[in-house]
Amino acid sequence: MAIYQDLVTDHGFASRYNSVRRFAIKLRGREVPEAHPVIITAPGEEGQVDYGEGPMVRDAQTGKYRRARLFVFTLGHSRKSVRLLTMRSSSQIWAELHERAFRRLGGVPRTVILDNLREGVVKADYYDPTLNPLYRDVLTHYGVIALPCRPYHPNRKGKVESSVGHAQRTPLKGMRFETIEAAQEYLDRWEENWADTRIHGTTKRQVSAMYAEEKPHLVPLPIEPFRYYKHGTRTVHLDGCFEIAGAYYRAPPELLGRLVPVQWDSRCVRLIHPSTHLLVREYPLEKRGHRQSPPEYQPRRTPRSTVQLLARAHHAGHHVGLLCIEIHRRDGEDGVRRILGVLAQARKHGPTALERACTLALEAGVPSLRFVRVYLEKHPSAPPLTLRQVDPLIRELTHYRSYINHLTKELE
Repeated sequence: MAIYQDLVTDHGFASRYNSVRRFAIKLRGREVPEAHPVIITAPGEEGQVDYGEGPMVRDAQTGKYRRARLFVFTLGHSRKSVRLLTMRSSSQIWAELHERAFRRLGGVPRTVILDNLREGVVKADYYDPTLNPLYRDVLTHYGVIALPCRPYHPNRKGKVESSVGHAQRTPLKGMRFETIEAAQEYLDRWEENWADTRIHGTTKRQVSAMYAEEKPHLVPLPIEPFRYYKHGTRTVHLDGCFEIAGAYYRAPPELLGRLVPVQWDSRCVRLIHPSTHLLVREYPLEKRGHRQSPPEYQPRRTPRSTVQLLARAHHAGHHVGLLCIEIHRRDGEDGVRRILGVLAQARKHGPTALERACTLALEAGVPSLRFVRVYLEKHPSAPPLTLRQVDPLIRELTHYRSYINHLTKELE
């Protein structure tokens, strides 16, 4: 049309638009369509999976109709399909729909062909795709291999594409349902009465008869279903721990400061190595504020600053030093602040009262800062410290005077 308008405006073209159109078609020539041969698979060898648009279903929360999602899993040999409806989607829902399809089929095919949607494929790559970790583990549990299609090339899973279109055009076209359960019941009835009993256009055989032949070739289902978990990434902080739901878990020293993948559920927390993607350690789930510190992950050498701090504690009192050593042995570097808190009590209550409190804490088997602090607050027997009070940590004033005189002579 643009060419025709320019010809009329600029060159006084007197003929009709159809003349220009016929000439353009003649120049363009005829495109040769690309051949798409039928992919023949052995029984139990392959399944194809995809999402499609489902019917309108009333949302229980808003009261408005929303478009449901149609999940379709189709066996490559018999064309037997499992169609499920869902109102929302996530990586876990995507994996749970696979499990429901496997249970309905009574077995599992050896490979699954899928599109590069985010629920299944994190990074699309024909040669080395990155699968969603949860989806990958679910398929591993059932003994299935996932083969994503080439990006922007969905013809590889044409059987499931046809199954999606078949359901959209036949039972679900123009339908509205009040609940997702009613929609699923209607779809299951159509599947049993019409979809399974039809004569397939390509195989020229009944779908249910071919499925009866294919079912013995499917991989048997495992005894237990998959145990779902949450997953994410966490930073190993400078104290050597990463945090999950307010609890802390110590990682190996070589992962300090790195971003590591983790998995957790209601029973345990799993640490995955960021480079090898192998399981490093499994921890039992802890309560908020608690820590999991395996002995082999504790630092082998005590830092010089901590050694000096323990020496100060021993100089403040024999039992003070023993209590601080016990705190460091139990809590490691996490107990440094507690040791500083113990030494701070000497400035507030005096070394004598602190020594007595530490002695009682060791005898009672409660070597903690909290015990020492509570005891000193309830038994403040020592008077408050003054500037004139004699303390073993403070040298005589004559020592300071001699030292100052010595420096003055050197400066002269």
